[in-house]
Order: sequence, then structure tokens, then C-alpha cells
Amino acid sequence: MTSVGDELPTIEVTITREDLVRYAGAALDFNPIHWNERFAREVGLPDVIAHGMLTMAIAGRVATDWGGEVVAYSARFTRPVVVPNDDKGAIVEVSGKIGAVNDDGTVRIDLTAKFDGKTVLGKPVAVVRPRS
Repeated sequence: MTSVGDELPTIEVTITREDLVRYAGAALDFNPIHWNERFAREVGLPDVIAHGMLTMAIAGRVATDWGGEVVAYSARFTRPVVVPNDDKGAIVEVSGKIGAVNDDGTVRIDLTAKFDGKTVLGKPVAVVRPRS
């Protein structure tokens, strides 16, 4: 039985520069802030940053790993995930908890995505129709 307040398993995902190249190719998002350090710094960023939609997709994994069909998903981008040019990458930690069990049988999952101890997504929420 799913109850409000139940915590979902936390995941940690490492994002490397190689991941950014692969995501850029898949998403056709070749913005230089995601691969060119000089350009990223020229526009005021600390270094190359992960694609916001990649960060959002990683956060959504907590909901999809929990199970069922995601019928709605939203978040705001509040802070970038800076991806260093090394073999360690950037670690994004995502947790979730059941925020509501709706009358239609769907479940609202309230997510938290952090990088370097700070949240990177504002109000990330997934609505899931659990598997029967």
C-alpha cells in the first residue's frame, strides 16, 4: 500500500562530459555552454553545464524506477549542474517521496534533485499511474 510520506529509493547519477556529448547528439542541442569551457565562462557560467532537460530526465528516473506510467512531469531549472573536464564528472542525487495519492489512482511524487548539496530543480513533481 502506498501512503503519503513514503520515501522512494534515492539514486546518484554521475554526469560526465562524454554524457553531455551523447545527450547533445540525441537531443540535437549543441549549445556551446554544454561543451565549450571558454564560451560557457564568457557568458558568465563557472564552466560547462549539463543540459537542463538531461538533469530533469535523471530526476524523473526516481519516478520511473518506482514503477508505472508517468502521466505528468514538471520542474523548473533553478541552478546549473557544472560538469568538470575530468574522469569524475558531476554527481546528481535525486530523492522522492509520495506527496499525494489521488482519487483517480494516480500518485504524486515530489522529487528533490541536488548537485553539490544544493537543489538544481524547483518543484519537480511527477504524477504516476502505478502498475496494477
